[in-house]
Amino acid sequence: MSAESHDYKATLNLPQTDFPMRAGLPKREPEWLARWEAMGIYDRLRERRDRAPFTLHDGPPYANGHLHIGHALNKTLKDMVVRSHQMMGFDARFVPGWDCHGLPIEWKIEEAYRAKGRDKDAVDVIEFRQECRDFAAGWVDVQREEFKRLGITGNWADPYLTMNFHAEAVIAAEFQKFLMNGLVYQGSKPVMWSPVEKTALAEAEVEYHDRQVDAVWVKFPVIQAQSDIYDSEIVYAEEEETQEGRAEIVKAGTRRERELLSATVLIWTTTPWTIPQNRAICFGPGIGYGLYEVTGRPEECWARIGDRYLIADALAEQTLAAARLESGMWRRLRAVQTEELAALVCAHPLRGVAGGNGEWDYDVPLFPGDHVTDDAGTGFVHTAPSHGDDDYQIGLKHGLEMTFNIEADGSYRADLPLFGGKAIIRPNGKPGDANKAVIDALVGADALLARSRITISDAHSWRSKAPVIRLNRPQWFAAIDRPVGDGQDEYGETVRGRALTSIDKLVEWTPRTGRNRLYSMIENRPDWVLSRQRAWGVPLTCFTRVGAKATDDDFILRDEAVNARIVAAFEAEGADAWYRPDAKARFLGSDHDPAEWDQVFDILDVWFDSGSTHAFVLRDRPDGTADGIADVYLEGTDQHRGWFHSSMLQGCGTIGRAPYRAVVTHGFTLDEKGVKMSKSLGNTIVPQEVVDQYGADILRLWVATVDYTSDHRIGPEILKGVSDGYRRLRNTMRFLLGSLTDDPPVDPLEMPELERWVLHRLSELDDQVRRGYADYDFAGVWQAIFQFATVDLSAFYFDIRKDALYCDGDTPRRRAARTVLGLLHERMTTWLAPILPFTMEEVWLEVHPGDDSSVHLQDFPSARPGWRDPALADKWSRIRSTRRVVLGALEEARRDKVIGSSLEAAPTVHVDGSTAAILRDVNFDDICIVSGIEVTTDPAPDDAFTLADAPGVAVVFAQATGGKCERCWKILPDVGHHGHDGVCRRCDAALS
Repeated sequence: MSAESHDYKATLNLPQTDFPMRAGLPKREPEWLARWEAMGIYDRLRERRDRAPFTLHDGPPYANGHLHIGHALNKTLKDMVVRSHQMMGFDARFVPGWDCHGLPIEWKIEEAYRAKGRDKDAVDVIEFRQECRDFAAGWVDVQREEFKRLGITGNWADPYLTMNFHAEAVIAAEFQKFLMNGLVYQGSKPVMWSPVEKTALAEAEVEYHDRQVDAVWVKFPVIQAQSDIYDSEIVYAEEEETQEGRAEIVKAGTRRERELLSATVLIWTTTPWTIPQNRAICFGPGIGYGLYEVTGRPEECWARIGDRYLIADALAEQTLAAARLESGMWRRLRAVQTEELAALVCAHPLRGVAGGNGEWDYDVPLFPGDHVTDDAGTGFVHTAPSHGDDDYQIGLKHGLEMTFNIEADGSYRADLPLFGGKAIIRPNGKPGDANKAVIDALVGADALLARSRITISDAHSWRSKAPVIRLNRPQWFAAIDRPVGDGQDEYGETVRGRALTSIDKLVEWTPRTGRNRLYSMIENRPDWVLSRQRAWGVPLTCFTRVGAKATDDDFILRDEAVNARIVAAFEAEGADAWYRPDAKARFLGSDHDPAEWDQVFDILDVWFDSGSTHAFVLRDRPDGTADGIADVYLEGTDQHRGWFHSSMLQGCGTIGRAPYRAVVTHGFTLDEKGVKMSKSLGNTIVPQEVVDQYGADILRLWVATVDYTSDHRIGPEILKGVSDGYRRLRNTMRFLLGSLTDDPPVDPLEMPELERWVLHRLSELDDQVRRGYADYDFAGVWQAIFQFATVDLSAFYFDIRKDALYCDGDTPRRRAARTVLGLLHERMTTWLAPILPFTMEEVWLEVHPGDDSSVHLQDFPSARPGWRDPALADKWSRIRSTRRVVLGALEEARRDKVIGSSLEAAPTVHVDGSTAAILRDVNFDDICIVSGIEVTTDPAPDDAFTLADAPGVAVVFAQATGGKCERCWKILPDVGHHGHDGVCRRCDAALS
């Protein structure tokens, strides 16, 4: 510093704040959590009785294992909904819950048993259920703390659990409503069955994986062909026109009949174990078929010269190739009409087999089936009504006999000839010996044409990872097309009808595609399979009459007094009461003879449990809803077949409509390359690790930046980008905090235009933020605020006003700027609190300290009347456009090393007359952060600086002249001509 220089730094109003640039979130966030818990923030918000309630009903996660990234995304989205609606003036309630029953927990206990060599069946069922209960309770505690660490607000002290006694009592009562309304029946139809877990599975419990299977081409000999069908015009048309008379036609028909009687129908299947259960063959009515004859054969071929096969024409070549019959080894004799196929009857391929004891000595008819295609196989589908949906429907239509050859463990019944005791799937999930036994028997019966090993995508249990089979076992169903008869018919008489009406008229969908997906599923789904053959869950609380058939009117006991005793017992003791030795007599009471009734021990599908949560959470809890309907459900897209679906069916069966008014759906989280996460690939992202490295607010900010409505990505580089955006926002907030004071506010009408423009932008943002939160558009909210903070504030308003904030004295514009900073603080902290609850609490307390102070006790402040000024906004849009050209010219001079600081410049700006009038109306030199500026309407020289996207503006660079103010660093002619040495007029006034 020269002898003449003065140190004016101490006279500047430089920013002062303790708000650190480095957030230190992993360390600081637990402190905020402890503070909120001590304050009882959630409970204090519930004390505001004058607000309209808003309830997001929590879809229960499963109490089994640590949280994964999908959990973090889901609960954070829910938290943003709850917090934002609370701050928009609602009483936003959130009761977290857990799904505690079902196979995954039961499977874990069984795994522990197997590890100890313990037999589950030897354990008392109530003891076993208690172990399941304890296991679930342990994971509820773990997950609760992990959710709280993410900053999720809610009634954590009193969550809902499907295994609570009241919940179990209500689930049983909700089932009884279906029962008493005549919707429950016992049927026998194929269901997804896990031989390993010995239970039926819902679609949501099944996943598909590739596995190798045996594919076989099996021969069904034709034993009957009706000649009277040859009276049809179709067959006449095929005969030569020279044939005359009825005798000739009959002769032709007899010939065609003989041709078919010498043929075999070929079927193809990848489940050879189902052949013993075959009852029919289906063909496609619109498919072309032919009769093919073998004319040659290689060695090691099961076909013989002269064999005749019925095959779909489009599949004949590949079918015969599978039997090693090359082109030239066969010929097509003629076309076979569908009328001819419908008249055929075949023998079962194991008919008359040695040791079969006549088990398969029955006829196999052919039926048309719309499910048959000619894109794979032979064009004929082997039909076992006990093992497939299409097969079952054909069986119902034509009265085919159901077979019950397969036991619960996936083995053939012990007394089945040839195959008794053979297993389809072993207890370890590996293939058993059933397929081999059937294939060997077919070979021995000369019923196999070919075989191969192929890879198919097949259904597996998502829990045991073992293959599942379609198996016909007695199950309990809820009929969705029967009239409910409960008088709640405003939206339809049946469960399906009510559901479809709810989807279309009562529920808002985000995104809209969710409506189409669920509508299609409900429209096409079969009856609801309610029963599972397990122990850990709520039992189907009903009794069946001994000796009665499932179709008899008195098969199921329907007695309200019995139901009431069951529910009361469950309320006091939980569902374990059903398994106590005296349960049957206790519940039947003196009105019914226990010897006449069987007690059902199947448990309810866990989707019925979770589908019933609206009853014991929304309806029954003090923090529920007046009408038992949630304002919104929010889950992943997989819940269209899961919780959204089961809640819809359950609600339509008990309250006559969907239990929700809106559904928000999010996609799946993939890695940075768009690959599904899996432990085997090593590409998983664990929420706790992200929190430990970056902090929960960074993870939450990632949630707010993605388009959650579709599949989205996360990974180290993505998180680094999110963290960078967070730092930029934090720096903006730090600048704001550094210049805030508690000065008396300035009336907006007395503010400079620049401040009034900021207020206009705040008014616009207020609408945008509220609309975004109401529409669950969190990415839109974040982008709007972030763009405002970084572009409108940091790069424009703060950049301009820091000179006045630092260097002005107690001037009107400095007071106006500080007033605006206070308004910015108030709005930005509240707007961002639902997304960044930890950081915004920290920012809030910098200005509003106190033990009872919290941003989460605030509402979004409303924009004040008079802030919105479109004309002013248009004017400043033109000013900013012109400023960009000036800044471009300065950057060019800086790049050429003509200047270092923009304050060394005093450029000339060439504009049209209207723009010139605007620029002369404001301090355009301050706006461009230069020491001087000239605005002219003179034509610009050819070498003036321009920008293509800002026509009509040209800038000629010039250096500022005069002395450099030692306080503000502007270069001005008046520097040094005032009372204080080395300063300009403005700084001299400030120093005075």
